[in-house]
Amino acid sequence: MKTYVAKPADVERKWYIVDAEEMILGRMAVEIADILRGKHKPTFSPHVDCGDFVVVVNAEKVHLTGNKRDGETFYWHTGHHGGIKGQTLGARLDGEHPERVVIKAVERMITRNPLGRQVMTKLKVYAGSEHPHEAQQPEVLDLASRNRKNKRAA
Repeated sequence: MKTYVAKPADVERKWYIVDAEEMILGRMAVEIADILRGKHKPTFSPHVDCGDFVVVVNAEKVHLTGNKRDGETFYWHTGHHGGIKGQTLGARLDGEHPERVVIKAVERMITRNPLGRQVMTKLKVYAGSEHPHEAQQPEVLDLASRNRKNKRAA
């Protein structure tokens, strides 16, 4: 018996759409990272990009548990002396580009190498409910139904 090894030409990609409204950020990011990587497929090979495309809508309405909205801070440096800057997660979600919070959460769950960068090109995140990928006919992926903890309790 031989082990199956996928080749890039053998990979069939599908498109999925995820509604992030009231979803828990970390739990959603784990599920999306697995789909982007292709780990949900029986033909998964660790050295081949065999994942599917994921379109995330309503990224601005994602939910954070605990004190993360005010307690977690993103830091960066401008390159100048004393140029350290920071912004809370809540300020990022309320700011100009709330979709970057979801992108960064998924990006940190993907390996940091050339394959990981190739995998991240298949993630499309939009702050509102509109997206330009209707022609690809994405399937609705209901991550909230997989576990009751995935969605914020009303």
